[in-house]
Amino acid sequence: MFCHGRAVKCRPFVFCLFLVAVSARADTEAEAILKATRTNPLGQPVVLNAQLRANGQKVPFQIAVRDGKISYLFENPPQEILLGLGEAGATLEERKGGKTQPVAPARYDDSVRGGLLTYEDLAMRFLYWKNPKLLGEENIGPSTAYKIEIPAPPAATEYGVVRVWVDKNSGALMQIEGYDRGGRLSKKFTVVSGQQIDGRWMLKQMRVERMDPETGKAVLRTYLEILGKADAASAISGRPAAGK
Repeated sequence: MFCHGRAVKCRPFVFCLFLVAVSARADTEAEAILKATRTNPLGQPVVLNAQLRANGQKVPFQIAVRDGKISYLFENPPQEILLGLGEAGATLEERKGGKTQPVAPARYDDSVRGGLLTYEDLAMRFLYWKNPKLLGEENIGPSTAYKIEIPAPPAATEYGVVRVWVDKNSGALMQIEGYDRGGRLSKKFTVVSGQQIDGRWMLKQMRVERMDPETGKAVLRTYLEILGKADAASAISGRPAAGK
């Protein structure tokens, strides 16, 4: 979910999608792009203050990148969600009361703290699904992005197909669209703006929209916002340690 890269310049922009090339290329090229995207968020260690905002409510939390994992840390009640992006697949774990356990697949469709983000969304399992297709390239604001379509596996998931837009220069995810089993758009993630922290461009605001499959219009919205780098005094108690 981070937006690294010197050429991205993730400043606020209006998303104007213009089709540049629609001819599908070899699946191997799409797979290579997704492989690079999986490692993109796992840069130098950093702890960030963030919040989920929806319907006038704000849920503060922290995002920490450490030891090849991304941690989402919440308070009231305390909760830590750990995302690992490995070569073979993604792992999603939950840490409570000093114990770390995998998040059960039955919970993947559950909301994270009452917003539109689900555990499946945090897991980003779609980056590992088989048979992706590179549909071409599109301009998104000032950037050129690869447009990739990824069919969902038959296992339980709310999506039938996911389409992602990956920045051509940085490998950052710029936009994600999830379609239901009937091929109708059901959820949309859009990078609205970015910011520079410690010399790196990162996500500042992402809009998550629940779409009405019949009309294609947004009916609910949640915003994920990164507020800046956390200092030691503001770090949430129980932040990720070097190991479990």
